[in-house]
Amino acid sequence: MSTTAPTRSRKAQIDRTATALFRARGFAATSMRELATELGLEAGSLYSHIKSKEEILHRVCFGLAEEFFAGFAAATLDSAAPIATQLRLAIEAHVRVLTRDSAASAVFLQEWRHLSEPARTEFLALRDRYEAAFRGLIQQGIAAGELHAPDAAFAALTLLASLNWLPAWYRPDGKLSPDEIAHRLAEQLLNGMRSYE
Repeated sequence: MSTTAPTRSRKAQIDRTATALFRARGFAATSMRELATELGLEAGSLYSHIKSKEEILHRVCFGLAEEFFAGFAAATLDSAAPIATQLRLAIEAHVRVLTRDSAASAVFLQEWRHLSEPARTEFLALRDRYEAAFRGLIQQGIAAGELHAPDAAFAALTLLASLNWLPAWYRPDGKLSPDEIAHRLAEQLLNGMRSYE
């Protein structure tokens, strides 16, 4: 047990440092040597912890994908709740994942393109499934008369594009807390779709 805890914390440190570099410089421009230097390690000893920088990118992308799906599942757990409420909770859950680690979120949104096959195709399939879940929820809301949108697919993409801009401007030390941002974004995005009939 004494050997696994330091190994885990070392791996977490490598992941955090690499993620920050990927965000600042881009995945392609970040070298293993640069990562080792940033960590105060010899390049050779870095390979005793990870096989490649893509291993880290894979962990970031698929780890966050899991968090997004878990948030959506929790938001829609009560299927008897009004669709607008479920959508609000899904939006807020999405914001909380994005704000938990803004460097990882930026990498997830921008650097997934550097995943090699078959991981890239798997990642895109997960992204499509997630978009489809939002689209389906909006479609249910339209059918129930709770939401108004001429096109559920367009509404879902607009909503997610608005939310996914968050890592570009969010600052952990900013005036608004993640919960306040989640509430304001949900309010603003839902107001555009709310049916008043």
